[in-house]
Amino acid sequence: MNKVHNFSAGPAILPQSAIDASIEALKNFSGTGLSLIEVSHRSKEYEAVVSEATQLVKDILKLNDDYAVIFLQGGASMQFDMIPYNFLDENETAAYVSTGVWAKRAIKEAGFFGKVNVVASSDDKNFSYIPKDYTVPSDSKYFHCTSNNTIYGTEMFSFPDVKVPLICDMSSDIFSRPFDASKFDLIYAGAQKNMGPAGTTLVIIKKSFLETKKAKRKIPTMLDYTPHIENGSMYNTPSVFAIFVCMHTLRWIKEIGLEKMEMLNKTKAELLYNEIDRNTLFTGTVAKEDRSRMNINFVLNNKDYEEEFLKLCKQKNLSGLKGHRSVGGLRASLYNALPIDSVQVLVSTMKEFEASKLI
Repeated sequence: MNKVHNFSAGPAILPQSAIDASIEALKNFSGTGLSLIEVSHRSKEYEAVVSEATQLVKDILKLNDDYAVIFLQGGASMQFDMIPYNFLDENETAAYVSTGVWAKRAIKEAGFFGKVNVVASSDDKNFSYIPKDYTVPSDSKYFHCTSNNTIYGTEMFSFPDVKVPLICDMSSDIFSRPFDASKFDLIYAGAQKNMGPAGTTLVIIKKSFLETKKAKRKIPTMLDYTPHIENGSMYNTPSVFAIFVCMHTLRWIKEIGLEKMEMLNKTKAELLYNEIDRNTLFTGTVAKEDRSRMNINFVLNNKDYEEEFLKLCKQKNLSGLKGHRSVGGLRASLYNALPIDSVQVLVSTMKEFEASKLI
């Protein structure tokens, strides 16, 4: 079978080493004679997986002992509720910046628990840019932002210096570049973009933030961060398979290093953006200074060509390029594991399509 170039926004492409390790573990996990998906999560062999995955996150992001790392379920969307449930009382106000669908959902959920101050929004231009020059009130309980907007294709390349706890949804760009994790009090990310398959969510919490800023309400055990931290991500049965794949993906990321990963991601993104800007048939949809390296959105200037172009892409084994249903157009997701040769095939296909229309 010819290689399929996977531009899906998520669940997304994974490193081949993680896929190969998963195949073997499904047949015989760690010499137990049992499949990974039937082994006890309380076995010493599997406890070692969670322990290593946790440590890899700390190593890659250079986290000190004041940070706890846990793997939870419910996707990043569950964190839209868990964060305000744990940290926002009814009479308190949290600050949010609205940069897309997922940020809007986080804002909506926070409103069930306390007051929400949307300090900035890019809704006025269909979320095609990242708001700047806004102020976060110093009496905010916390400030929440979304670093990369998968649907609209914008990315925050710097984070504001705020005097309140900083929380970020990094679902679609975590581990794609170096950043100062010590600026953040809580980071969360659904695994199914740059880290693993769907089924688990990474949550990183500064312990001092948890100890001093906890809401006064009673919190059901499963929605309280503390028991999950105290039980090392295994208060209940974790997503066994998903965390195993994350561990192998994190090994791969650590071996490459975030500095080199960023260089590779920049090269891939520049290659595609340069073609979008050059090609007479295509136009980018995002402010150039805020263009995501992970999710590249663009449109055909003549919408009538879209079906024909996607048909050509299918012939070239280019998969996952149709834009999100709420936005339309085209979207190419260039996550860590996507090789540059896949981007080169896409660029070549765009050139071929342009040539066919200029005859």
